Amino acid sequence: MQFLIIAHDGTDPEAADRRAAARPAHIARGDAQVRTGEQVFGAALLCDEGEMIGSVMVVEAPDRAALDAWLAAEPYVTGDVWRDIQVTPCRVGPSFAEKA
Repeated sequence: MQFLIIAHDGTDPEAADRRAAARPAHIARGDAQVRTGEQVFGAALLCDEGEMIGSVMVVEAPDRAALDAWLAAEPYVTGDVWRDIQVTPCRVGPSFAEKA
């Protein structure tokens, strides 16, 4: 199954520092998961000023329980970066299938 994750960072004064601290581990994990096909797509959400305020991803997982386990180990979760996480089952469209 594929899942769309839309996650917004906290809005407190320390939010950007937490993101910066967790980002190297988040990127390294994402790079490894792209190679295995576990992560299909990812992008940073930006505010009008161009600063990162969240993330959007499409992730492959056998089921919601596996996705929840995946999220529990995500550096932006363990690092308290993402404060609002929405998960929706999805399917990458056929026009993008060979890219996914």
